Amino acid sequence: MTDAPSSPNPFASPSSLPYELPDFARIRPEHYAPAIEAGFREREAAIDAIAKNPEPPTFENTLEAFERSGELLWRVASVLFALASSDATPEIEALEEEYAPKFAAHEDRIHLNSELYARVRAVCDQRDSLDLRDDQRKLLADYELAFRLAGAGLGDDDKARLAELNQREASLQSQFVRQLLADTNDLAVTVETEAELDGLDDADIAAAREAAIAAGQPGGYRINLTLPVGHAWLARLTNRSLRERIYRASRSRGALDNANNNGPVVHELLTLRAEKARLLGFETYADLRLVRSTAGSRAAVNERLELLAKAVAPGLAREHATLQELAGETPIEPWDWAFYAEQVRQRDYEVDEAALRPYFEADRVLTHGVFAAATLLYGLTFVERRDLVGHHPEARVFEVFDDDGSGLGLYLLDLYARDVKRGGAWMSTYLQQNELFGHKTVVYNILNVAKPPVGSPTLLTLDEVETLFHEFGHALHGLLAHTVYPAQAGTEVKQDFVEYPSQVNESWMLHPQILPGYARHVETDAPLPQELADRLRGASRFNQGFLTAENVAASTLDQALHQLTLEEAAEVGDLAEFEQSVLARTGLDFPATPPRYSIPYFQHIFGGGYAASYYGYLWSEVFDAASVDVFDRSTDLEATGRRFRDAVLGNGGSRDELTMVRDFLGADPEITPLLRRRGLLDDAEPAA
Repeated sequence: MTDAPSSPNPFASPSSLPYELPDFARIRPEHYAPAIEAGFREREAAIDAIAKNPEPPTFENTLEAFERSGELLWRVASVLFALASSDATPEIEALEEEYAPKFAAHEDRIHLNSELYARVRAVCDQRDSLDLRDDQRKLLADYELAFRLAGAGLGDDDKARLAELNQREASLQSQFVRQLLADTNDLAVTVETEAELDGLDDADIAAAREAAIAAGQPGGYRINLTLPVGHAWLARLTNRSLRERIYRASRSRGALDNANNNGPVVHELLTLRAEKARLLGFETYADLRLVRSTAGSRAAVNERLELLAKAVAPGLAREHATLQELAGETPIEPWDWAFYAEQVRQRDYEVDEAALRPYFEADRVLTHGVFAAATLLYGLTFVERRDLVGHHPEARVFEVFDDDGSGLGLYLLDLYARDVKRGGAWMSTYLQQNELFGHKTVVYNILNVAKPPVGSPTLLTLDEVETLFHEFGHALHGLLAHTVYPAQAGTEVKQDFVEYPSQVNESWMLHPQILPGYARHVETDAPLPQELADRLRGASRFNQGFLTAENVAASTLDQALHQLTLEEAAEVGDLAEFEQSVLARTGLDFPATPPRYSIPYFQHIFGGGYAASYYGYLWSEVFDAASVDVFDRSTDLEATGRRFRDAVLGNGGSRDELTMVRDFLGADPEITPLLRRRGLLDDAEPAA
């Protein structure tokens, strides 16, 4: 690396592949450590040169110079942490465990640098006399806040303690994810006979058989657990005892008395985060996190969650009564809700989700649905590059072109579940567009769809179709943003804004100009009958009480955990009791509708970047619902799509987030469209 320029290490220089796609065919486990260590040295030397620059601080020699640092480190880190989530072999897990705290320490050495912070503040002090563009002014303000919240203004003893906390937090988050993945694999449910899987279609049964073979259990059937509490198959399995087994296995992850118990990890994370907040002058960790949000304060978040909790209760009670009537004398339990809800959907809307699956073949959904919507709205085209290798043999690579024929970058899709892949679905980047380095975007989506036997088509559920549209919305944000600086590229926006573009993209799943293009029967090529398409759209408000309640409950849990003071965090006892007390106190303790995530496997907040921010899904849906209303009223979708691109997607984080929303809407966003979308407000009823 820096010490050996002729090193064969593939991270030593930018990849020669198109768009600098990492050269996965050459990368080996032994390449990471020397590349990371060299990246640390290189970046810290660059930062030291900025901090000790004898010239007076300017935007160019301080902020822009900072932006130019760390290219080597980003090259290797983006690959390591991508594989730690999607292809976590023992070698990769060991590397992540070793280097997660070292990355935290490296960031602290930079963001706790008093000389560097002094230069940033000096530029801030003179900003009104500088000839700065709007994006430069925002970059400057964001950096000053970031350094301040990182502790750059603390005394030496407090800085040392904060660095200890940051490194420990990084280690604990990695541990949480590793233990959750191990427990998820260990608790997968196996059955001996196909009869026990009554209600599943042939594709699901084949996938369960293949999963058992892959796990070394030939002859049986394996049901791998998904990240949320509710497994998709609970809606169709007629065997109630098997549904209960799946549910209880999901709920017990991270909470059993075994080596994967996440209770101690959670307790330590809560106390160290609360201590970190206090060191930085905040009462709680939520206060610290919400400084950089569109919500602005925990009071605003609590008010929104309380409004939604109150609004959802009547509808949820009605839904429960309807399901209980169908179930008869058997009380509705959490493992029953999806099963009876699906029967009500079929009865009232004549929509059978299992019967829909043959119309949702994965490749057609991708190319004639997801990609087609991006073509209609933004003029993009996609060409598969079978000559390029992704991070896993199952990852497909597509080149993305703008409407003028210029290349925007690469899009990778990794669709199938694996034991070495963490649960859920997400988007991230290997490289993000910016003018400073002349980079284009290399973005990827990860999903966890059950893999069918070789030669069989991949048939998606309605939820999986929605997830693909959602995650691709994040990818579009990365592909279409055009910024000068890496720190403002793509999805580098406030946490409670980042889900907005992806949620808007979900709306195209059932749009009359998109659905007919991809919803065709896998065997006959017959289009989805128009009557069924209309019923699907009519059922969009169905079960919204449940879906809203589980999200509000999870968001409320997140806030309750991270709104604890240091003393309160230290006194948190049994996590199950704490969870139940929070739900009871907020009126969200509906026995049949648990939170979407329980504390010991709430990966978003203990293993991801959503601590004190999970509410952002619901918060940004206010922006989303209002924006979809604009599209619904439009007589020219292409023109409206280009306007959305110009106002929102194209800016990345280079403009104020609420200003972007207002620019597209032409007004401040209101909550009424969200309440109506979720069936929490009658069309004729005014918002509260």
